[in-house]
Amino acid sequence: MTPTTNVLRPPKVVLYSDGLVIVDASRQLKLTDAEVDETVTSMETYLTGQSPTATPRPGAPMVTDVPATVLGVRGKDGKMLEVRVPALEQVSGFYPKELLDAKKLMEGLATRAAASGTDYVSTRVRIVAEGAASAEGKPAPWPAGVPEPSGTVDPVWQKDVEGAAVSAITKAVPAGQEHGRPLFKTGSGALFVLSWRYLLPDE
Repeated sequence: MTPTTNVLRPPKVVLYSDGLVIVDASRQLKLTDAEVDETVTSMETYLTGQSPTATPRPGAPMVTDVPATVLGVRGKDGKMLEVRVPALEQVSGFYPKELLDAKKLMEGLATRAAASGTDYVSTRVRIVAEGAASAEGKPAPWPAGVPEPSGTVDPVWQKDVEGAAVSAITKAVPAGQEHGRPLFKTGSGALFVLSWRYLLPDE
Protein backbone atom coordinates (compact mmCIF):
# COMPACT_ATOMS: atom_id res chain seq x y z
CA MET A 1 0.00 0.00 0.00
CA THR A 2 1.42 3.38 -0.97
CA PRO A 3 0.97 6.42 1.29
CA THR A 4 -1.44 7.80 -1.32
CA THR A 5 -3.57 4.64 -1.21
CA ASN A 6 -3.78 4.80 2.58
CA VAL A 7 -4.85 8.45 2.58
CA LEU A 8 -7.37 8.15 -0.24
CA ARG A 9 -8.95 4.85 0.77
CA PRO A 10 -12.69 5.47 1.38
CA PRO A 11 -15.05 3.29 3.41
CA LYS A 12 -15.96 0.24 1.33
CA VAL A 13 -19.71 0.62 1.80
CA VAL A 14 -21.68 3.38 3.52
CA LEU A 15 -25.46 3.54 3.97
CA TYR A 16 -27.00 6.88 4.96
CA SER A 17 -30.34 7.42 6.67
CA ASP A 18 -31.92 8.76 3.46
CA GLY A 19 -31.22 5.44 1.73
CA LEU A 20 -28.13 6.51 -0.20
CA VAL A 21 -25.53 3.74 -0.50
CA ILE A 22 -22.03 4.74 -1.60
CA VAL A 23 -19.47 2.09 -2.51
CA ASP A 24 -15.74 2.91 -2.75
CA ALA A 25 -16.67 6.58 -3.26
CA SER A 26 -17.37 5.64 -6.89
CA ARG A 27 -20.78 3.93 -7.15
CA GLN A 28 -24.13 4.75 -5.59
CA LEU A 29 -27.51 3.14 -5.04
CA LYS A 30 -30.75 4.29 -3.40
CA LEU A 31 -32.63 2.01 -0.97
CA THR A 32 -36.24 2.29 0.09
CA ASP A 33 -37.11 3.34 3.64
CA ALA A 34 -38.09 -0.25 4.38
CA GLU A 35 -34.73 -1.54 3.14
CA VAL A 36 -32.91 1.03 5.25
CA ASP A 37 -34.83 0.00 8.38
CA GLU A 38 -34.22 -3.67 7.68
CA THR A 39 -30.49 -3.13 7.13
CA VAL A 40 -30.05 -1.01 10.27
CA THR A 41 -32.01 -3.46 12.39
CA SER A 42 -29.98 -6.39 11.09
CA MET A 43 -26.66 -4.63 11.68
CA GLU A 44 -27.72 -3.72 15.22
CA THR A 45 -28.60 -7.36 15.87
CA TYR A 46 -25.29 -8.59 14.47
CA LEU A 47 -23.06 -6.10 16.30
CA THR A 48 -24.78 -5.73 19.66
CA GLY A 49 -22.78 -7.47 22.36
CA GLN A 50 -19.62 -7.82 20.26
CA SER A 51 -16.28 -6.55 21.58
CA PRO A 52 -15.00 -3.28 20.07
CA THR A 53 -12.07 -5.32 18.74
CA ALA A 54 -12.99 -8.88 17.92
CA THR A 55 -10.67 -11.76 18.81
CA PRO A 56 -10.68 -15.00 16.79
CA ARG A 57 -11.27 -18.26 18.60
CA PRO A 58 -8.24 -20.25 19.76
CA GLY A 59 -6.55 -22.15 16.97
CA ALA A 60 -6.77 -19.40 14.39
CA PRO A 61 -3.61 -19.05 12.29
CA MET A 62 -1.44 -16.00 12.84
CA VAL A 63 -1.98 -13.43 10.10
CA THR A 64 0.01 -10.21 9.84
CA ASP A 65 0.20 -7.19 7.55
CA VAL A 66 -3.42 -7.31 6.39
CA PRO A 67 -6.08 -4.66 6.99
CA ALA A 68 -8.80 -5.08 9.57
CA THR A 69 -12.48 -4.97 8.65
CA VAL A 70 -14.49 -2.32 10.50
CA LEU A 71 -18.23 -2.93 10.82
CA GLY A 72 -20.43 -0.22 12.24
CA VAL A 73 -24.00 1.01 12.57
CA ARG A 74 -25.64 4.01 14.16
CA GLY A 75 -28.66 2.57 15.91
CA LYS A 76 -32.10 4.10 16.25
CA ASP A 77 -31.00 5.44 19.65
CA GLY A 78 -28.30 7.49 17.92
CA LYS A 79 -25.42 5.54 19.42
CA MET A 80 -22.65 4.18 17.21
CA LEU A 81 -21.83 0.49 17.39
CA GLU A 82 -18.47 -0.33 15.82
CA VAL A 83 -16.48 -3.55 15.73
CA ARG A 84 -12.95 -3.87 14.40
CA VAL A 85 -12.21 -7.36 13.08
CA PRO A 86 -8.55 -8.16 12.31
CA ALA A 87 -7.92 -10.40 9.29
CA LEU A 88 -11.61 -11.22 8.87
CA GLU A 89 -11.08 -12.33 5.27
CA GLN A 90 -8.27 -14.71 6.19
CA VAL A 91 -9.63 -16.34 9.38
CA SER A 92 -13.37 -15.88 8.96
CA GLY A 93 -14.13 -19.34 10.32
CA PHE A 94 -12.76 -18.37 13.74
CA TYR A 95 -15.08 -15.40 14.29
CA PRO A 96 -18.72 -15.31 15.44
CA LYS A 97 -21.24 -15.92 12.66
CA GLU A 98 -22.87 -12.56 13.38
CA LEU A 99 -19.77 -10.71 12.18
CA LEU A 100 -19.71 -12.72 8.98
CA ASP A 101 -23.41 -12.00 8.46
CA ALA A 102 -22.82 -8.26 8.96
CA LYS A 103 -20.01 -8.30 6.40
CA LYS A 104 -22.12 -10.30 3.96
CA LEU A 105 -25.02 -7.86 4.32
CA MET A 106 -22.85 -4.85 3.46
CA GLU A 107 -21.11 -6.72 0.66
CA GLY A 108 -24.55 -7.43 -0.80
CA LEU A 109 -25.19 -3.68 -1.05
CA ALA A 110 -21.84 -3.27 -2.82
CA THR A 111 -22.76 -5.98 -5.31
CA ARG A 112 -26.12 -4.31 -6.01
CA ALA A 113 -24.46 -0.94 -6.53
CA ALA A 114 -21.99 -2.46 -8.98
CA ALA A 115 -24.76 -4.18 -10.94
CA SER A 116 -27.57 -1.63 -10.95
CA GLY A 117 -26.24 1.54 -9.35
CA THR A 118 -24.88 4.68 -10.95
CA ASP A 119 -21.56 6.51 -10.81
CA TYR A 120 -21.07 8.55 -7.64
CA VAL A 121 -19.89 12.13 -8.03
CA SER A 122 -19.60 14.99 -5.58
CA THR A 123 -19.00 18.71 -5.61
CA ARG A 124 -16.08 18.15 -3.23
CA VAL A 125 -12.84 16.27 -3.86
CA ARG A 126 -9.83 15.17 -1.80
CA ILE A 127 -6.55 15.79 -3.61
CA VAL A 128 -3.37 13.95 -2.64
CA ALA A 129 0.12 14.77 -3.91
CA GLU A 130 2.96 12.32 -3.28
CA GLY A 131 6.55 13.45 -3.76
CA ALA A 132 8.19 11.83 -6.79
CA ALA A 133 11.62 13.44 -7.03
CA SER A 134 13.20 10.30 -8.50
CA ALA A 135 10.30 9.34 -10.79
CA GLU A 136 10.99 8.60 -14.44
CA GLY A 137 8.95 9.97 -17.28
CA LYS A 138 8.04 13.38 -18.64
CA PRO A 139 5.98 15.39 -16.14
CA ALA A 140 3.07 17.55 -17.19
CA PRO A 141 2.81 21.17 -16.05
CA TRP A 142 0.90 21.58 -12.80
CA PRO A 143 -2.82 21.82 -13.67
CA ALA A 144 -4.14 25.38 -13.66
CA GLY A 145 -6.68 25.87 -10.88
CA VAL A 146 -5.35 23.02 -8.72
CA PRO A 147 -3.68 24.14 -5.45
CA GLU A 148 0.03 23.34 -5.27
CA PRO A 149 1.46 21.52 -2.23
CA SER A 150 2.52 23.79 0.59
CA GLY A 151 4.31 23.14 3.85
CA THR A 152 5.79 19.75 4.63
CA VAL A 153 4.96 16.76 2.41
CA ASP A 154 5.41 13.86 4.85
CA PRO A 155 4.88 11.50 3.12
CA VAL A 156 1.96 13.04 1.22
CA TRP A 157 0.14 16.36 1.01
CA GLN A 158 -3.63 16.42 0.94
CA LYS A 159 -6.29 19.06 0.54
CA ASP A 160 -10.08 18.98 0.28
CA VAL A 161 -11.37 21.31 -2.44
CA GLU A 162 -14.61 22.39 -4.06
CA GLY A 163 -15.70 24.72 -6.83
CA ALA A 164 -13.44 25.31 -9.83
CA ALA A 165 -10.63 23.21 -8.36
CA VAL A 166 -12.83 20.10 -8.64
CA SER A 167 -13.24 20.57 -12.39
CA ALA A 168 -9.52 21.26 -12.74
CA ILE A 169 -8.32 18.11 -10.95
CA THR A 170 -10.90 15.76 -12.48
CA LYS A 171 -9.94 17.04 -15.93
CA ALA A 172 -6.20 16.72 -15.30
CA VAL A 173 -6.49 13.22 -13.79
CA PRO A 174 -9.59 11.52 -15.25
CA ALA A 175 -11.57 9.12 -13.05
CA GLY A 176 -10.21 5.59 -13.19
CA GLN A 177 -6.63 6.78 -13.50
CA GLU A 178 -6.06 7.53 -9.82
CA HIS A 179 -3.50 4.73 -9.64
CA GLY A 180 -1.87 5.46 -12.99
CA ARG A 181 0.70 7.66 -11.21
CA PRO A 182 0.33 10.76 -13.41
CA LEU A 183 3.39 12.97 -12.89
CA PHE A 184 3.19 16.76 -12.58
CA LYS A 185 5.74 19.53 -11.98
CA THR A 186 4.92 22.52 -9.80
CA GLY A 187 5.90 26.09 -10.59
CA SER A 188 8.94 25.66 -8.34
CA GLY A 189 10.07 22.54 -10.22
CA ALA A 190 9.05 19.92 -7.63
CA LEU A 191 7.67 16.62 -8.96
CA PHE A 192 4.52 15.02 -7.58
CA VAL A 193 2.12 12.23 -8.43
CA LEU A 194 -1.43 13.57 -8.23
CA SER A 195 -4.44 11.50 -7.17
CA TRP A 196 -7.95 12.28 -5.97
CA ARG A 197 -11.33 10.90 -5.02
CA TYR A 198 -14.78 12.29 -4.40
CA LEU A 199 -15.60 13.06 -0.78
CA LEU A 200 -18.56 11.42 0.93
CA PRO A 201 -21.45 13.56 2.26
CA ASP A 202 -20.21 13.31 5.87
CA GLU A 203 -16.54 13.99 5.11
